[in-house]
Amino acid sequence: MFTFAENSSNMTRKKKALPLFEHITITDIAAEGKSLVRIPVPAHDGLPGSQLVVFVPFCVPGDVVDIQIRKKKHSYAEGEVVRFHQLSPVRAVPPCKHFGICGGCKWQNLPYEEQLKAKQQQVYDQLTRIGKVELPEFRPIMGSQKIYEYRNKLDFGCSNRRWLTKEEIGNGEQGIENRNGIGFHITGAFDKIYPIEKCWLMDDLQNQIRNEIFRYATGQEMTFFDLKQQHGLLRDVMVRNSNTGEWLVLIQFHFDQEGDEEKALKLLEHIAYKYQKITALLYVNNQKCNDTFNDLELKVFKGNDHIYETMGDLRFKVGAKSFYQTNTDQAYHLYCVARDFAKLTGNELVYDLYTGTGTIANFVAGKARQVVGIEYVPEAIEDAKINSQLNHIDNTMFYAGDMKDILSDEFIAEHGRPDVIITDPPRAGMHPDVVQTILRAMPDRIVYVSCNPATQARDLSLLDEAYKVTAVQPVDMFPHTPHVENVVQLERR
Repeated sequence: MFTFAENSSNMTRKKKALPLFEHITITDIAAEGKSLVRIPVPAHDGLPGSQLVVFVPFCVPGDVVDIQIRKKKHSYAEGEVVRFHQLSPVRAVPPCKHFGICGGCKWQNLPYEEQLKAKQQQVYDQLTRIGKVELPEFRPIMGSQKIYEYRNKLDFGCSNRRWLTKEEIGNGEQGIENRNGIGFHITGAFDKIYPIEKCWLMDDLQNQIRNEIFRYATGQEMTFFDLKQQHGLLRDVMVRNSNTGEWLVLIQFHFDQEGDEEKALKLLEHIAYKYQKITALLYVNNQKCNDTFNDLELKVFKGNDHIYETMGDLRFKVGAKSFYQTNTDQAYHLYCVARDFAKLTGNELVYDLYTGTGTIANFVAGKARQVVGIEYVPEAIEDAKINSQLNHIDNTMFYAGDMKDILSDEFIAEHGRPDVIITDPPRAGMHPDVVQTILRAMPDRIVYVSCNPATQARDLSLLDEAYKVTAVQPVDMFPHTPHVENVVQLERR
């Protein structure tokens, strides 16, 4: 059933060789886009037999494979497929040449209908095992009409230490001089970038723009950023597009020496001339140790500092710093679910927590008496106010600050007890103080939109003393990834 790996040249004498399991049939889908198998381990060295749970990426149930264990924990192990003996009949052919290395679309090898089944099960498992609250029958997951070219935003890192594939290393290319690349960060290697030629998740123009930036920068011998040493001119590229046909490109530079800004402006001039569809071309000199730019001043090279998205009959201003759902079409359906779950009649005071640029707040405002939105990022709140003005909405109010500090008993006393609370927190979920404030506010209904059902389940258990879950609607925003959104309706007991 299994042998021990013979190659232990990189292991110390204290470490035992990790086992190689042969002819193993993958059985289940697991979290984080991995598959799972339980391997019987025979008794040895006086220890009884057992089952070893092994998580394996880039394979699907039904594959027959050899698995090399890479990490061994107390209750499970992580492995890697080193040989395929038989491919599963439940398998799709990934169209992307980068599949298996990039790590972004971990489920391209799984048919979309199977992805939806796995995500529905993921939501069910996490709400039942973690939340442990009484639940209604789940609604069937809402799949995305587009499964490729559905994203409206992608970020690419620029690095002078691009990732080398096993084939390149095997061909003795470790010492190649030009390691520049533009692409995605490799999981577990913060300073390595895997170069991307074609990403299938966004309109193909983003591939053309990114590849042209690389071609031009290489031809002009521009330096690429070294994250460890903190030098190099070309640092990061962000591309956004919208359903109005507009494109926003932001290039982050790191000016090291005299003449760098002149080189940067020539690159921007070249890209602006070659791609007339770009309506907002921006740049920033980022001297920080990370690629975040919310606290930096962005400069406009061409056009505007924003683009516009439409959702239903509403129009939204989206800037480089704005949060906006990355699957525009599916976001409309997500927000329709949230609005339906709110059961608005036109008389309700609604609090929209973690409002971002006020998308949900403005989306539900037409069916509410008043909407109060709260968000941490001040720039997002300014966008939210502008979005209300753009759409001639006069029954919204927005406040910026840390949620646990802003949403207080005093705030509620001043603005009124909400009839409905809509909350769409980040992946970490809601702070316990926020949950307690919600409980004291006693809204009639809570609509909880989450991009992480695990933390959502934790929060539901905290709300369970006063609220009953009355509806659950999973929504797939991100085909070919293990991520899933989930909307829960809670009614006061």
